[in-house]
Amino acid sequence: MRPTLQERWKRWQHGLVQSLLLYHGREDHATVRVLLLSCIGTVGMPLYYVIWQHFFPQEYESLSLRLLGILLCALGLFARQFSRQMLNLYLLVTLSYIFPFFFTFMFLMNHASGVWGESLLIGLVVLFHFDTGLALRAYLIGTTLACVAATALGAGEMLLSRQVLQQLPIHLFTIAVLSVAKISRHVLAQEKLAGMGAGLATVAHELRTPLTSVDANVRGLLRMMADAQSPGQSPDDRLTIIDALARIQFEVRHMNHMIDLFLLSATAVRQNLHPVETVSMETVVEAVLKRYPFSSTKQQKQVKLEVRHNFQFAGQTELAVVVLLNLLRNALRAVQRAGKGRVRIIIDGGHQPPRLLFIDTGCGIPTSQLAMIFRRFYSHPPHNGAGIGLALCQEIMDAWRAKIRCVSRESAYAIFILEFPAR
Repeated sequence: MRPTLQERWKRWQHGLVQSLLLYHGREDHATVRVLLLSCIGTVGMPLYYVIWQHFFPQEYESLSLRLLGILLCALGLFARQFSRQMLNLYLLVTLSYIFPFFFTFMFLMNHASGVWGESLLIGLVVLFHFDTGLALRAYLIGTTLACVAATALGAGEMLLSRQVLQQLPIHLFTIAVLSVAKISRHVLAQEKLAGMGAGLATVAHELRTPLTSVDANVRGLLRMMADAQSPGQSPDDRLTIIDALARIQFEVRHMNHMIDLFLLSATAVRQNLHPVETVSMETVVEAVLKRYPFSSTKQQKQVKLEVRHNFQFAGQTELAVVVLLNLLRNALRAVQRAGKGRVRIIIDGGHQPPRLLFIDTGCGIPTSQLAMIFRRFYSHPPHNGAGIGLALCQEIMDAWRAKIRCVSRESAYAIFILEFPAR
């Protein structure tokens, strides 16, 4: 089947974004912005001279000012050879000339025409996408010089005209909104960094404990191997060695499981979550139970699967594994924290709608916390993970038009109910 126009458009967008990300990864961020600005200016300056001179003639046009703008933009094409100080100076001069000076000057010389009023507003939007301090300096320098130049050429009366003065509140509002938007982007970036930090802290915590165990077992084995050189090693010593090796094998499996879970979660965040296949609930639950690295036979026996009636749902197998691994891990942690209880997984396809129940009789969740457990970066108890597991589960279930909710009583039980659309 040939891809539709919409699918081809999405593929083109994806390819363009990936190319830009790759390009940004190879170059300094400031250099990339200068190069993009220079390319746009080098093409835009002559192009719009032709448009405003021949197709939609304006009252005033200046080839010499445009040539100077083209020269400044063309210099920026060599930004890779600029030092940091030269790059900052170039940005200040070029931004001051092109956006505030050129656009303001042309706006005044064309008697505040609609074309140049809109062009000046667009210029301000582009200008204030740069650093706010740099943009403000460029705005003040360029606007002042444009007003002086217009006055010198006999257009001074325009400065206090109604057409010009009524633009000032619009420009000030635009500058304020763009500045606030940049603050919001900065806050969002800080939140992302905080989320990454929490995720990395979780990875470190999850892997440090088994690594410590591996290290302790290896040191014990080395001591016992040294003792083995002496005659008369008892059968108990050999059993201890076998037990240490088994512990090392388990910890390695556990670390591999955690790495798989983090990678699956990271992949799920980036990929399309919408259902693309029909998944058997019993098959995916059994796969998760085989895949999970139980710490002992006792822990494995704490989990019971009850299949009342199997059912199929529209989803993705790997994403279903992510959801179930997160729920199983949380349930076993609750049982471990409480020092009691067990986990029951019930597949109830006969219910309307079909559902999956995850029931643990561990520590439960306080009623005051239930409304927040599906929030991203929220974890209960605090410092018990990065707070992305249940949020991701809900995001996946929403994409499948399914529901996930929790019913709990503190110190008694927690029931996660996953309901799927009837087929």
